Amino acid sequence: MKKKLMLIACSTVLTAGTLTGCADKGGEAGTNSTPIEGEKLTSIPLPITKEPVTIEYWRANDAKVTASLQNFGGIAAYKKKEELTGIQVKWTHPPLGQQKDQFNLLVATNDMPDVIYYNWYDAVGGPEKMLADGRIIRLNEYIDHYAPNLKKLIESDPDIKKQISLDDGTIYMFPYIRSEGRKLNATAGQIIRKDWLDKLGLKVPTTIDEWYTVLKAFRENDPNGNGKKDELPYTGSSAGSLNRLHEFAPAFGVIGGLQFKDGKVVYGPLQPEYKTFLETMVKWYGEGLIDPEIITNDGKAIDYKITNHLAGTFGAGVFSGIGKYMNLMKDTNPQFNLTGVPQPIGPAGKPYSKDDLDMKVLSYGEAITSSAEEDKIKYIVQWMDFNYSPQGHELFNFGIEGESYTKEGDAVKFTDTILKHPKLTYDQALASYALSVMDGPMNQDGRYLDALMSFPGQKEANEAWMKADDSLALPTYLRFTEDESRIRASVLNPITTYVNEMMTKFVTGKIPLSEYDKFTQTIQSMGIDQVVKIYEDAYARSQKR
Repeated sequence: MKKKLMLIACSTVLTAGTLTGCADKGGEAGTNSTPIEGEKLTSIPLPITKEPVTIEYWRANDAKVTASLQNFGGIAAYKKKEELTGIQVKWTHPPLGQQKDQFNLLVATNDMPDVIYYNWYDAVGGPEKMLADGRIIRLNEYIDHYAPNLKKLIESDPDIKKQISLDDGTIYMFPYIRSEGRKLNATAGQIIRKDWLDKLGLKVPTTIDEWYTVLKAFRENDPNGNGKKDELPYTGSSAGSLNRLHEFAPAFGVIGGLQFKDGKVVYGPLQPEYKTFLETMVKWYGEGLIDPEIITNDGKAIDYKITNHLAGTFGAGVFSGIGKYMNLMKDTNPQFNLTGVPQPIGPAGKPYSKDDLDMKVLSYGEAITSSAEEDKIKYIVQWMDFNYSPQGHELFNFGIEGESYTKEGDAVKFTDTILKHPKLTYDQALASYALSVMDGPMNQDGRYLDALMSFPGQKEANEAWMKADDSLALPTYLRFTEDESRIRASVLNPITTYVNEMMTKFVTGKIPLSEYDKFTQTIQSMGIDQVVKIYEDAYARSQKR
């Protein structure tokens, strides 16, 4: 049987110079129940150990990896890491699409792997319950002693320090970090046919009124040139509701959920501005500016409408939208051109975003389980910290220098091995070398984004989306107690479903807006005030970290 690590059930205090534990008995200052002795590392020694050490590692696979490899062990960055660190990894991947079910089965056993990489906010009860139940261990003391690179990131950036910690200060994972914030978070938004704009003598819309003008022109003026009124000014896939239209709600000062307003947490659909937003969407839909099949579109339908010159605007990413369709159309229609549209300004007066663009620590990360042997933990922590070192940073962002990328000054250029692979798409090719095009325990580097954005419209989109004001959005790092999580699930989920259903009925005219007051009263009766209070409390706790 593997030794189990005892957990410290106390708060952790993060100071500018160290990551320490609080009292463990009788209020006296204490340390981990397994004391960590010796000097603190200032760099990761390579190799980390000359002893045979194997880490058992569980994480979901990725379709981009499986296009050419069996598991993550075949990724060039991990192969090089094994060579440098002297530590081997035994990989376990659940079947694609089954990671949640397999994770729940895994953590219910008494013999877990050493390390699990997961979206910990998806875990039942969150990381707090995983810690309380003794499934994963707290890492503060280990980071302080054996992870100089992650420690440096934490201590040099107050945002990372706040976002990596639970409300009691506990650090439980080596996370997926985006220290550059906005650049890497603003990679999706509204996309428009720029060649249609040019043909009609229009500019990229920046306000709700300009959006209406453009959509109307796309509908009436035959920009695809086939002599038919078949253009779909705005389309997308909304999975059974018109929730996609919430992309326009921030222009009115609201989002389709919990948000800030005048410094307070409120529920967007209860605000009077939400009704104004709905009135605008009812008008657009009634005038044929919104694809009537937006609710039923799947990926194939969207692909068809875009590549057959029916769609004028839609929501997608710089790669999944602009890059994908520009590559598909460059040979058959060189005039086809896409660019990004900035968040529109409406009655609220600012180009608001519904998303927290300043998020730096994501919910994905690798945690050490309580099944890991005590004498192996220090090696695991050093192995994990390597990814945040200068050498590991370049390895996991770009792959192998001279093979997958080259440098030109500070800039990074991917080679034809990535950009012109004979059998793989560029993202599949990069996934065989590095993690930057997926997600992983690393600090994602914005230069990977620059190196992959080969079309002007992609860079224009990223720059436009970065400029949005995200002050309406609640921070992504809010944490909830077990009771709060239970109430959120039982109260908020049905409310969200109801709001999306009613929004669809309002916009499509199945229910008149004269019943809007009844709509808000129903939301109140479903217990939304409880949820607002939970978010207020969670935000207040987060500000004390």
